[in-house]
Amino acid sequence: MNSFEGIIEFVAVAETQGFSAAAKQLSCSTSHVSRQVSRLEDRLGVTLFARSTRQINLTDAGQLYYSQCRELVTGLEQANEGLNSQQITLSGTLRVSAAGGFAEEHVAPALMQFAKLYPEVTIEMDFNSRMVNFIEDGIDFAIRYGALKDSGLVARKLVDRPMAAVASRDYLHRFGEPTHPNQLKQHSCIITNNDHWQFASESKPLSVRVHGRWKSNNSNAAIAACEEGLGIAYMPKSSLARGLESGTLFPILQDFWGPGNSSWIVYQNQRFLPLRARLAIDYLVSYFADWAQAGK
Repeated sequence: MNSFEGIIEFVAVAETQGFSAAAKQLSCSTSHVSRQVSRLEDRLGVTLFARSTRQINLTDAGQLYYSQCRELVTGLEQANEGLNSQQITLSGTLRVSAAGGFAEEHVAPALMQFAKLYPEVTIEMDFNSRMVNFIEDGIDFAIRYGALKDSGLVARKLVDRPMAAVASRDYLHRFGEPTHPNQLKQHSCIITNNDHWQFASESKPLSVRVHGRWKSNNSNAAIAACEEGLGIAYMPKSSLARGLESGTLFPILQDFWGPGNSSWIVYQNQRFLPLRARLAIDYLVSYFADWAQAGK
């Protein structure tokens, strides 16, 4: 074959599963992508995609060709980037979707430091917990907490976030301090994401269903409610650090604190990330590398 024309478009369609989505990734028209793929099929003499009105799937020949072209395209892009990596000036807009107190209090400041390193980069942070469509919404990556569903997205762990149970001294004075997670059923609890709290025990994990007078999907509001004596909170310890340090929150049930979940950087595909997004992701991973050692 004398030309690589159409291979980049072919790989984009295979990975986004659509001509329109591939066009958005490549910043070109849908007709251009379709034309390039059709010409590639003509040159190869095979059908690479089985097209229908609802979906596009790789044929057997297309799957084989894609597996060989994928690394080819990756290598080409890395070579292009590496050629001028020492002289590159980042620019453009980095769009990040995030949610929760961790993103507000820790990720945002980290990205501010990243912005100082690259003055030509504009950063847009959308604090929203909804599931984003990375292509349609123009999001480079998202910060998410908890177990991730197998959605075909790429995920890089930022930090593990062990749990802590706390209450205000006023609440404990009025209602007493529980000594076992099962006793939480008789207490008012601050509920955030769910009302089933997972604790650690010597034999096996312990799940306790709780109830309470305050429910909020905003961690700062939940912490404030706990400080005001409205109930017991069970959240990632990193979110409670200020209250624990200042004494407005008192630790309880310490022998039963669970390992919690992790916070992740989630994005659609490494290949189609702009360099500013890749560098930002690497920066965040490095920034939080010593999180566990710091006792967060």
